[in-house]
Amino acid sequence: MEAQYRAAMNHALQTGAEILDRGGSSLDAVQAVISGMEDDPLFNAGRGAVFGADGKNHLDASIMDGATRAAGAVADVTHTRHPIQLARAVMERSPHVMLAGEGAEAFGATQNIEQVPPSYFFTERRWQQLEQELRARNLPIPPRPAGAPPAPQGQLTFPDDHKFGTVGVVAMDERGNIAAGTSTGGTTAKLWGRVGDSPIIGAGTYAQNGVCGVSATGTGEYFIRVGVARDICARMEFAHETAAQAADHVFDELDAMHGDGGVIVMDGHGHAVWRFNTSGMYRARLEQGGQPVVQIFNDE
Repeated sequence: MEAQYRAAMNHALQTGAEILDRGGSSLDAVQAVISGMEDDPLFNAGRGAVFGADGKNHLDASIMDGATRAAGAVADVTHTRHPIQLARAVMERSPHVMLAGEGAEAFGATQNIEQVPPSYFFTERRWQQLEQELRARNLPIPPRPAGAPPAPQGQLTFPDDHKFGTVGVVAMDERGNIAAGTSTGGTTAKLWGRVGDSPIIGAGTYAQNGVCGVSATGTGEYFIRVGVARDICARMEFAHETAAQAADHVFDELDAMHGDGGVIVMDGHGHAVWRFNTSGMYRARLEQGGQPVVQIFNDE
């Protein structure tokens, strides 16, 4: 499983680098990389997203253009193959910043954003995680989704995996434009239409040319309350902190609240850092000169 994650992150770097190397925009790079991860069942976004307590995949995403600070976001979509593409359509083709639920997908249909049956997102690994979490909470287990493969015979064992996760990308193009994007399936067994920080501009995603690009992952309830992404950028803009200093100060706030997760941050010169307070975070970046760095655990 570790080897699969490292290979997937190297592929993501190559996808983004190819777009930027031929003069493509940071927005195009962010969208392409996240779309690829939304199609990869390894990640908690798109196909492979975790299930809510109702047995459905509820997907959130956001994207922001640092050149104009235009932004788009979607929450609680259940049929959109690539929520990040729908978020960008909201940004560029609607007068709004965030759309949710049926309305978001109705808009997506008018924009020819690909729709799929809910069974497209099903993976056995995530379904087993849902059943385990619901049993631990003494909650009812919903029926398997229509169109999902039949339950396997015998006992399946999957590697231990955190019950939440997010995919996020920050990029700078040759014109100095920064873009950031985030996509997630949320948390396993979430209830009542819960929405985390990923689609919230200023909490899970933020970009501003000359200052920063940020994408966050973790327990969104804390990241929303702290306003993590915007707070990091504000510290860099107004207090003239480095990306690392700003991230450290914001994580001091999160640590005091017992909030867990991580961020990827790029400054206005294209230097990237990451910060997290968990045992690990799947993370990768291209160093100047094109050297890939791929890490998982906190001691790397």
